Amino acid sequence: MIDLEEKKYLRSTYYYDLPENLIAQTPIEPRDHSRLLVYDRKTGEIFHEHFYDIVKYLKKGDVLVINNTRVLPARLNGFKDTGAKIEILLQKRRNLTDWDVIARPTKRLKVGTKVTFSQELACYITEIGEYGCCKVKFEFNGVFEHRLSEIGTMPLPPYIHEKLKDKERYQTVYSKVEGSSAAPTAGLHFTKELLEKIKGMGVEVVEVLLHVGLGTFRPVKEDNILNHEMHSEFIEMTEKNAEIINKAKKEGRRVIAVGTTSVRVLESCAKGGIIHPQKRETDIFIYPGYKFQIVDAMITNFHLPESTLIMLVSAFCGIEETLNVYRTAVSEKYRFFSFGDACFFM
Repeated sequence: MIDLEEKKYLRSTYYYDLPENLIAQTPIEPRDHSRLLVYDRKTGEIFHEHFYDIVKYLKKGDVLVINNTRVLPARLNGFKDTGAKIEILLQKRRNLTDWDVIARPTKRLKVGTKVTFSQELACYITEIGEYGCCKVKFEFNGVFEHRLSEIGTMPLPPYIHEKLKDKERYQTVYSKVEGSSAAPTAGLHFTKELLEKIKGMGVEVVEVLLHVGLGTFRPVKEDNILNHEMHSEFIEMTEKNAEIINKAKKEGRRVIAVGTTSVRVLESCAKGGIIHPQKRETDIFIYPGYKFQIVDAMITNFHLPESTLIMLVSAFCGIEETLNVYRTAVSEKYRFFSFGDACFFM
């Protein structure tokens, strides 16, 4: 018999059944017309709304924390000298020429292999790791970002099979700083008009930065989640925004994170219940038993079974409570994952 304490460390604890037809393939238009499941952690009540109804659950003095990262057109299709096709997914920039990437198929690669994408852009494999992870050195004419924008495509998650008609639909309306390999998808539901309405209510909107890596989609393969090796991502919290958040916490006002990426920034920058400005990598892994220091409520999408993200939500709401919310969402035919509907956990 497994007790509750042991159960929270089992990957299988975070599994739920999801019919494939509920995985959203295309975004809803307009952005804020997606559905919104609201869960009150104090009462256990569930409300079914649309995203534009989020204003009913926000109030003057709240601080809404958004991640202003911008997704790179990080998927590159190239060829070896033999003509074999190779796909490169940019993960993390190391310097002007060197990147961590995921390469497919890895079995066709070895250190020194050249992959050509165009006359102006190529790379050489400098190191090969596990799960397709490689290090590469790029050669290019002109500015790397220009070459990338010409031939790179949006790195949509593997469960999305429809072609994206408009690249900007995989960007938030407040995206600014390029560097992500995936979108902070909870933010995709906001329109500029909705954000202005929220600000007009007296809600402070604060920007933080986390560059999302493709590791966010990496499944947890270990049966015991404590053995999972968490990916690291670059974060930035400015002094000005740290002061705004700390003032709100001191005055008892709510700090609401938009997305698990904002949650990870806030909790990574917290020490003793106080936010400290910083600019670094974080590999924080939040799972049940974690004591939140800063986040009072969160807006997020529905996450993959057995993923680190559903574990984070379970740490915030409780395991059984989270799985009950997900079962309800399945029965109510909510749309799941990156282009799916949203939740507000308050």
